[in-house]
Amino acid sequence: AASMFFQLLSDVRWRTATAKWRRMTCSRRSTSSMAEPHPLPLPAQAQVVICGGGIMGTSVAYHLSKMGWKDVVLLEQGRLAAGTTRFCAGIVSTARHVSIELKMADYSNKLYQQLEQETGVKTGYVKTGSISLAQTQDRLISLKRIASSLNVMGIPCEIITPKQVAQLHPLINIHDLVGAMYVPEDALVSSASVSLALATTASRNGVQIHERTSVSHVSVQKGRVAGVETDRGQIQCQYFVNCAGQWAYELGHTVEEPVNIPLHACEHFYLLTHPLKEPLASTLPTIVDPDGRIYVRNWQGGILSGGFEKNPKPLFTEGRNQLEIQSLQEDWDHFEPLLSALLRRMPDLEALQIMQLVNCPESFTPDMRCIMGESPTVRGYFVLAGMNSAGISYGGGAGRYLAEWMVNGYPSENVWPLDLKRFGTLQSSRTFLRHRVMEVMPLMCDLKVPRWDFQTGRQLRTSPLYDRLDAQGARWMEKHGFERVKYFVPPGKDLLDLDQSKTFYKPDWFDIVGSEVKCCKEAVCVIDMSSFTKFEISSTGNQALESLQYLFSNDLDVPVGHVVHTGMLNEKGGYENDCSIARLSKRSFFMISPTDQQVHCWAWLKNRLPDDSNLTMEDVTWKYTALNLIGPRAVDVLSELSYAPVTPEHFPSLFCKEMSVGYANGIRVMSITHTGEPGFMLYIPIEYALHVYNEVMNMGQKYGIRNAGYYALRSLRIEKFFAFWGQDLDAFTTPMECGREFQVKLEKGMQFVGQEALLEQKQNGVYKRFTMFILEDHDTDMDLWPWWGEPIFRNGRYVGKTTSSAYSYTLERHVCLGFVQHFDEKTGEELVVTTDFINQGEYEIDIAGQRFQAKAKLYPFSSLFTHRRRKDEVELSDYQRE
Repeated sequence: AASMFFQLLSDVRWRTATAKWRRMTCSRRSTSSMAEPHPLPLPAQAQVVICGGGIMGTSVAYHLSKMGWKDVVLLEQGRLAAGTTRFCAGIVSTARHVSIELKMADYSNKLYQQLEQETGVKTGYVKTGSISLAQTQDRLISLKRIASSLNVMGIPCEIITPKQVAQLHPLINIHDLVGAMYVPEDALVSSASVSLALATTASRNGVQIHERTSVSHVSVQKGRVAGVETDRGQIQCQYFVNCAGQWAYELGHTVEEPVNIPLHACEHFYLLTHPLKEPLASTLPTIVDPDGRIYVRNWQGGILSGGFEKNPKPLFTEGRNQLEIQSLQEDWDHFEPLLSALLRRMPDLEALQIMQLVNCPESFTPDMRCIMGESPTVRGYFVLAGMNSAGISYGGGAGRYLAEWMVNGYPSENVWPLDLKRFGTLQSSRTFLRHRVMEVMPLMCDLKVPRWDFQTGRQLRTSPLYDRLDAQGARWMEKHGFERVKYFVPPGKDLLDLDQSKTFYKPDWFDIVGSEVKCCKEAVCVIDMSSFTKFEISSTGNQALESLQYLFSNDLDVPVGHVVHTGMLNEKGGYENDCSIARLSKRSFFMISPTDQQVHCWAWLKNRLPDDSNLTMEDVTWKYTALNLIGPRAVDVLSELSYAPVTPEHFPSLFCKEMSVGYANGIRVMSITHTGEPGFMLYIPIEYALHVYNEVMNMGQKYGIRNAGYYALRSLRIEKFFAFWGQDLDAFTTPMECGREFQVKLEKGMQFVGQEALLEQKQNGVYKRFTMFILEDHDTDMDLWPWWGEPIFRNGRYVGKTTSSAYSYTLERHVCLGFVQHFDEKTGEELVVTTDFINQGEYEIDIAGQRFQAKAKLYPFSSLFTHRRRKDEVELSDYQRE
């Protein structure tokens, strides 16, 4: 009886809204298939077919129809909003760590607020606000960092005391709290009703919606979507959108060339209670207690409370699942830790009568960020799925960005952190996904300090030198599935202590990385950089050169053996990739790109290179181990191992030649280190990797050689003002905005992608400038460290955010890199950022609500690197003179 009572309560609002929606659409449009039991036939063709009638599918349909694309068909295998959307807790929260997720949630909140008025469908929208609790100082710091981001985006937010928490929510036990974050404009909605409201507008605008229609196959012709096959017939189409939620993975494999969508379902539990004797007010703030791993919201005078347990239960690994998700089995033993946390936080609930424990599947992704974008293998195949239990918060914004992507060719914001192409095929293993989501779900609540690493799915892609480096104390991080060294722990250090060192302050590896940096500057270091993406592009004639000249901004028609730094730009002049290209011969080029460019760059080039059998592109990432030999003695080591002169006179900067190193032939050596320090990159055929590494280390002993990791590399490149793609550069950043005009040849004799946009910027100026900041009143030992994403203030006004930062062991100060914008104080209009604007401002960097003075520079402090001086000897006037 209790189960039937729950089913009635949970279904009542959904069924009522669905019935009302059907009446509205059926009376308005005779073409609607909702007039059961005789659904009208599917159209033979459409511009777009969307699969999935939950919050994501209906949001995409809504936004496409708003942007003028009306020839759209939405297919749902069951009933609209009957999947995960129906069971969603309905909490709309903007408190997000990642900037693009924050923007999506903010847009969603604003959209849902006016949706009922627009559509006539009741959405249950109530602005309650939310309170995120902190039981520890580290958690409070994390909340303060989020609050800084929210405030500069114009979202009201404040850090409050435990007493203020009690005033806002009298049921909360505050005895163990150190503070909290209050976001007054967060809201609650009925998720299913929001989906139906979105579907209503989409239907009014011409979108056809067909329920009880299953997609069995997506057909492809010449690498593009051609149509879909369903259990009710075929539809020819140009675009297909996979919004199938937990079924997205299986649906992606119904294509001739599978579209890998790495997500996996876990059981997600929440309980519902009967109303309290004094029913809770509908406007009572939602409580998020991450240290207790729970959330609590008002529900019909009682409460709805769920959480993210430490031992999640993945399901459907074999692909079996239900058509329409009915509530899975209750598991009170499993839920007990969350229930205990709830009763500790709200002791007055002890006597409250529980109505039901709801168990429904939620989809999680390998990195806790949702998946959107176009498939790298099939043109016109778009994906929006894997919401990590935040579907209602992201639904509006995610649907908008995907619709923009389809209509305009690009979204209005940088969505790279969410792009499907950040993953490779290696992340689509079901075993990997099952193990990773068991780690990801607890991480939803775990404290995320800077530089934390996933522990599952590791040692998947490794350099041939992995075991050698590991035996020498390497500590590892992972990038695109590739193991990379952070730093090397010297013998005698407490390894356990270092591995568990997680802090927002000065980390335990500070001195270790400092000694690696010192060695790079004074002697010679080796960094294994095998994870870099490496392509070879060649042709029988001039096809390779002509194609690359069109796709890259710099002039690649250079003498054989030269290396060119260049950008792969989009039509707006933004960086799709930042890379180095060596001309190996008249008709052959070797391209080195960041690690996470492997899928994105390949797809970008494949889609734009001419379909010519005489032009070939090969991914040779696995064929070469890359060793970065950094430091003033690198020339001595390489010279003795190769018996060839490699001094600057014989081997100038940005030069490439094949050499013998030790016994090994065919080593591609480039005079480049990606740090600004002297040295060489050695690209070694993998069968020679161990030999060359051993030879380099043995020969280098007399020059003080040692291993180094990426943390040292990061410090070196940031103090030299080197921007990295994916951190500082993205598809919305142009060379003109980051001081890289020298990597662009506007007059190279032929047009290239992005040229018009760059010419316009050269003539009219830029609206943001990449700037270097040196923190001045910051105590490295005692103060919070900057990591990335900190707000930048100029003369007290917000002007941008940092994109990366590191401690400079040379300047003995923190260096932050970031973009500065200029807005008119009265109108808010965006203005051109001039050199004078940068130089004449007083700057501060906001670290978790505390502002630190900073000096802005548009050029690195090059002369300071020639001789070491203590920071108290470096006067600000010296900075100004440089």
